[in-house]
Amino acid sequence: MKILVLNCGSSSIKYALYNMEDQSVVTSGGIEKIGLPDSFIKLKYNGKKVQIDAPVPEHTAGVQLIFKVLTEGDYAVISDLHELDAVGHRMVHGGERFSKSVLLTPEVMEQFAACNDLAPLHNPANIKGVNAVKALLPDIPQVGVFDTAFHQTMPDYAYMYALPYDLYKQHGVRRYGFHGTSHRYVSQRVCEFLGVKPEGLRLITCHIGNGGSITAVKDGRSVDTSMGLTPLEGLMMGTRSGDIDAGAITFLMDKFNLDTKGISNLLNKQSGLAGVSGLSSDFRDILAGIADGNERARLAKEMYCYRIKKYIGAYAAAMGGVDVILFTAGAGENQYEVREGATKGLEFLGVKLDDARNRACRATEAVISSDDSKVKIVVIPTDEELMIALDTLAIVQG
Repeated sequence: MKILVLNCGSSSIKYALYNMEDQSVVTSGGIEKIGLPDSFIKLKYNGKKVQIDAPVPEHTAGVQLIFKVLTEGDYAVISDLHELDAVGHRMVHGGERFSKSVLLTPEVMEQFAACNDLAPLHNPANIKGVNAVKALLPDIPQVGVFDTAFHQTMPDYAYMYALPYDLYKQHGVRRYGFHGTSHRYVSQRVCEFLGVKPEGLRLITCHIGNGGSITAVKDGRSVDTSMGLTPLEGLMMGTRSGDIDAGAITFLMDKFNLDTKGISNLLNKQSGLAGVSGLSSDFRDILAGIADGNERARLAKEMYCYRIKKYIGAYAAAMGGVDVILFTAGAGENQYEVREGATKGLEFLGVKLDDARNRACRATEAVISSDDSKVKIVVIPTDEELMIALDTLAIVQG
């Protein structure tokens, strides 16, 4: 069975084609700058990276281009679109309506569209992707896998804000969490890797990329997570501020006469590592700045790691302890400095990092804690696309 996974953003479409007999990636790639004159598609073929400039005015044209690349020309991997058995979509915000992946029927799409105000940039783009596939392959099954679904097991005292209750009942203002597909994948995979069962396991999963979130997973279920109503809450990120006093927000709006778009731009796109360092949102550039003696780069790194450590400590308290701390995503998988900074000082919890193992680990599954550490520290590369493909397979076959 061949399953195509699509991740449609406001100006991009990422894709991966899976052969589910062995769960292998046949090909993958993505379209960038949709709607702009310099749009292009890039893909991996036979281990090589290829970029093709092509006009992509909107999402239907983008999906059509992906289908064309899959079936025609030098980089074709299937002879006909009907070799595709299903399409799985990353869907960003399912609100309280979706606690698991579902077949995308007209009724489901109507419910998903009702969540648009919770993710006005992402959900409409997801809908465009589904409609684009339907226009080109009207009979193919399509499955939605929701970023927020894994966190629907949080208890009410964890997801509620201390706001007037009617704001929750009437407008859905609560914490939802994101990166759920990644947290679900790594929390399952680490049990397989360590040969343990999720029951009784207290796990803290740290998805540390340009966007970052931490989830407390107890008995295989999300019981708390750092992102909230939107992905802005929680950790300091590449360009996002993370947690901030709401009074500071109103102060800045008054001080600089900012409207909601202006303050959103400040907090989401001008803050985080980039805002503090003045250098970059990329942690590798921050490390280079530190090597050059840049004091603001040092401050940014220490703030970044400190926030991660605080959430680890908080979630250990929430679960009555921790058995495994897991790092994943770009910086979590590749930057030993992040893992070192985030766990240093947690020895009182029984956390002992092995320096040599930590430095040697890069984007591979590994235990990086010392042999006498009471808490295992593990790196598990995430694979959200595979998780989407597996969910799609299960629903189509189910």
